[in-house]
Amino acid sequence: MILTSTQNPLVKQVRRLHQAKERQQAQAFLIEGTHLLQEAFAVQHSLQLVCATEAWQEQHPTLWQQAIDHTRTELVTEKVLAAMATTVTPDGVIAVADRTTTSQPSLTGKLVLALDRLQDPGNLGTAIRTAAAAGADGIWTSTDSVDLDHPKVLRASAGQWFRLPMATTGDLLELAHTYRSNGSQIIATGMTAAVDYWQIDFTKPTLILLGNEGQGLSSELMGAADLIVKIPMQSTVESLNVSITAALILYESRRQNNLL
Repeated sequence: MILTSTQNPLVKQVRRLHQAKERQQAQAFLIEGTHLLQEAFAVQHSLQLVCATEAWQEQHPTLWQQAIDHTRTELVTEKVLAAMATTVTPDGVIAVADRTTTSQPSLTGKLVLALDRLQDPGNLGTAIRTAAAAGADGIWTSTDSVDLDHPKVLRASAGQWFRLPMATTGDLLELAHTYRSNGSQIIATGMTAAVDYWQIDFTKPTLILLGNEGQGLSSELMGAADLIVKIPMQSTVESLNVSITAALILYESRRQNNLL
C-alpha cells in the first residue's frame, strides 16, 4: 500500500520536524537522502520511520530491506515525499531518527572544537565534516547555536554527523575552565592578535574556541583563552568564514602532530 495523500497525519507529523521546537518536543529529527540513511545504518543509529518512493525502493533493495528489518517503513508517492522533505529535490527517501547525538566529546580530548552562537547550519555542518576529517576528538556548541540536528547541518556534514562526538552546553565558559583544569590549552582567534595560528604548539591538548559569524567570540570567552591567534589576510578582507577558520587551525594541529 502506498501513501498518496499529503494530508495524511503521518505527513503532518514528519513536517513538524522541520522546526527546532518540534524536534525538541518529539525528541526526533529528519534524515534526508540515501547517503545519510546509509551512514545512520552504519553506526546503528535508532530510527523510528523510513519513507521511500517505489523508484527508490527498486534502486536500493538492500537499504530498503535494512529499513524493514529495523524500523517502520512506508512507501509514498513522490508528491508525498516532497511534502515531507526540507529539500527542494529529495532523492527518494526520508527517515525519522531518535534525537540522540553521537557520544559526548571527551573532556580530556587532544583536539576539540567549541563553537559559540554559531547560526548558519551550513557552517556548522561543514565544521563537523572538517573536524572529522582532521581527526578531532569532537565538537561542542553553545545552546544558542543552530541545532546540531538541523536538517541542513546533517546534509552539510556529508554523513560525518553520525561519526563525530558532539554535544551542546549551556556554559562554554565553564567548559573551557574544565578543559584547562584537565590540561588543555585554550585557543581563540582575534583579528588584532600578535601571533599567527601556526606559531603555537598544537602538540599540546587543545580546545579551540570560535564564535558567531558576525560578532565572533563573546568578550568573556575571549578572556578565557590562554592564547589568541590570528589568520593573516589581505587588508581588504575583513574576516574568513568560521568553517574555513576551523579547517585551517584543525589541519595545522594535524600537521604538527605528524598526522598528514
